[in-house]
Amino acid sequence: MDHPNRLSPEQLYRVCDASQIGFDTTADFHETPGIVGQARAVEAIRFGVGIRHEGYNLYALGPSGTGKRSVTEDYIRRQAATEAVPSDWCYVNNFAMPHRPRALALPAGRGRVLQRDMAQLVEELGGVVPAVFESDEYHAREQEIEEAYKERQEKAFQELQKEAEAADVAMLRTPAGLAFAPLRKGEIIKPEAFAKLSKKEQERIEQVIAALQERLEGIIQQIPRWRREMQQEIKKLNRDVVMSAVGQLISEIKKTYADLPAVLEYLDMVQQDVIDHADQFRVQEEAVPAIPGMAGRELMQKASTLQRYQVNVMVDHTRAEGAPVVYADHPTFTNLVGRIEHQAELGALVTNFTLIKPGALHRANGGYLILDAREMLMQPYAWEGIKRALKSKEIRMESLGQALSLISTVSLEPDPIPLDVKVVMLGERFLYYLLCEYDPDFAELFKVAVDFDERMPRGGEHDRHYAELIALLARRESIRPLDRQAVARVIEHGARMIEDAERLSTRFGKVVDLLREADHWAGEAGRELIRAEDVERAIEARRYRHGRLAERYREEIERGILLIASEGARVGQVNGLSVIQLGEQAFGHPSRITARVRLGKGEVVDIEREVELGGPIHSKGVLILSGFLSGRYVPDRPLSLSASLVFEQTYGGVEGDSASSAELYALLSALAEAPLKQSLAVTGSVNQHGEVQAIGGVNEKIEGFFEVCQARGLNGEHGVIIPAVNARHLMLRKPVVEAVAAGRFHIYAVDTIDQGMELLTGLPAGERDEAGQYPEGSINQKVEARLIALAEQARHHEGEGEGEAH
Repeated sequence: MDHPNRLSPEQLYRVCDASQIGFDTTADFHETPGIVGQARAVEAIRFGVGIRHEGYNLYALGPSGTGKRSVTEDYIRRQAATEAVPSDWCYVNNFAMPHRPRALALPAGRGRVLQRDMAQLVEELGGVVPAVFESDEYHAREQEIEEAYKERQEKAFQELQKEAEAADVAMLRTPAGLAFAPLRKGEIIKPEAFAKLSKKEQERIEQVIAALQERLEGIIQQIPRWRREMQQEIKKLNRDVVMSAVGQLISEIKKTYADLPAVLEYLDMVQQDVIDHADQFRVQEEAVPAIPGMAGRELMQKASTLQRYQVNVMVDHTRAEGAPVVYADHPTFTNLVGRIEHQAELGALVTNFTLIKPGALHRANGGYLILDAREMLMQPYAWEGIKRALKSKEIRMESLGQALSLISTVSLEPDPIPLDVKVVMLGERFLYYLLCEYDPDFAELFKVAVDFDERMPRGGEHDRHYAELIALLARRESIRPLDRQAVARVIEHGARMIEDAERLSTRFGKVVDLLREADHWAGEAGRELIRAEDVERAIEARRYRHGRLAERYREEIERGILLIASEGARVGQVNGLSVIQLGEQAFGHPSRITARVRLGKGEVVDIEREVELGGPIHSKGVLILSGFLSGRYVPDRPLSLSASLVFEQTYGGVEGDSASSAELYALLSALAEAPLKQSLAVTGSVNQHGEVQAIGGVNEKIEGFFEVCQARGLNGEHGVIIPAVNARHLMLRKPVVEAVAAGRFHIYAVDTIDQGMELLTGLPAGERDEAGQYPEGSINQKVEARLIALAEQARHHEGEGEGEAH
């Protein structure tokens, strides 16, 4: 069997060749590099922006700090600059149905022009209309109509009076109204004289007076109709007068909008409404009614009338160049679809079309809307509002109370605005997959996944591109330039951040933080350039700031409170390595893993699982051990052991299978009664064939055990056994690399459990010969012999039990 490889110092840390960087300092690089490390995402953005079919909105997924927003927004803004500027949108009064304001689309910039034209029109109407009504010509025509009415009324009464005089009856005006009395020789007959007349004469006079009275009542009944006719004539006069004044003003405006039929139709309605409400323009501010409070009400009524002709510009593209790109930083329901505001008037809340306010969808219409998925999903009904708008292709504005049928008060129902927008959501991967799983509409509305990778290849041109990006970030952040060695150190740390010596982290938010902190330390040192030692100091300072808990673990080990042996050899005991992740900082520490075996029914008991401290992945790793034992040893006999495994002195949850190889080492040691070196710590998962598999956090795990051993004193026997496949992930800190170079610490990479057992025990693992036997004294031979003995012991006990039963 091949002996496992002891890794050389060069394999523990991949140095970046500073000579390959194409500049001496970042100040010497003035170009703008392309997007680094996100070729897949850029291609997805290009496709999603280019395709114009329904449902091809974008979801940019990936961890924070990978440039989701900056890359996506930068590309979209460059694309939007080449596209046409969309229409302006306005809301105007619907004179027929005021609760249904009309939406008008105008070419870019003309919405504001229409608003100014209408404001000027209202101002001119406020002067022209009252002036028309105050003109001598108007008063003359009005007086002519009134006099004609009076003349008609007087003529009717005069004719009735003549008829009465012809019949010897006088028509008298009394405080109670008009009355008739008989005459004789021009004198009114007194009641005593009338009583002396003959019966026939009295009847004749009474009949004449009754006929006259009936004629009088007919005339009186005609008076209201004549008055209405007079008022209609005055109204017609008013309309004609206003029409002559207003028609010319509106005709001038119409010339400006001759190419917009919808605006011309609106102006026709404005003209008709001004004519119908011309009297409202005659309210004088200085008029003070006798009733208190009426003056303010009349002026408010006049202001409301003038407000009817205003234009509410919802979207103005006067200064726009290209399609709009809107980032909604607070995507609530109303901030997305708009809102209808109210104001207090005389103790009541009222609204009108001028109080309609736009949302992000209005501003982005015809362009691009960028949203943060998490922020939007946290806002009540915001997601439903976006989906409804995208599915219906229109922005329908209503309050949440109306949308949920919680209120039934009278409010506005503005015309919906047609929607043509490309929505881009930014979020974590788990949100994307949750939406795919639980919202059937999501996959239909967001068909383009823009997957941002958190890593990119390292070496050659990739390092150069990374260096160029560092130069760009330093320039954008206005920090000191970095020299070659500092840039190389940042690149090396980029590999450490992603835990892979062959890859670089694309979480450039963390890279920017490192540059800022290195700039601070360079300033503390009074340097004009950031050097590698400044970058190193920034890394170590951050590690120190976040290192309280890691230091507490080491203290507990040094004081003997947490039992970790780093010398000697023990049966069934091994040092496993774990990683604790707290926020953005992770640290490794050793844990004692022990195993005990006895006669049993082939069970490997995971104590962590039994007490519900072990997670499912950890439990899976332990169950794999049973498969390994039964598959490799005593295949023709039942597995007759009972084994228990435990992480000593762990009081929190244990998850992951990275300790399964350590648990197997402890179990094999207990079976073979072969002591394991406590100077070595172990990490790695294992499969049923005994192959050691890759794990995460390998750098932190090695450094955690190294610091424990360093505190106790390195003796040249200490080291860590890792999976061979993890060797390419090593980017260890300088103290570890120096200790390995000095022979005071060792790192071994193994492919199989056998290789690890040989390192831990100093004994050969052993392979089966042609007869199927392991060599005498090998680890595998001792394990198999113990399992055979347990199987024989179990069979013996079963035989005794059958005899007693018989």
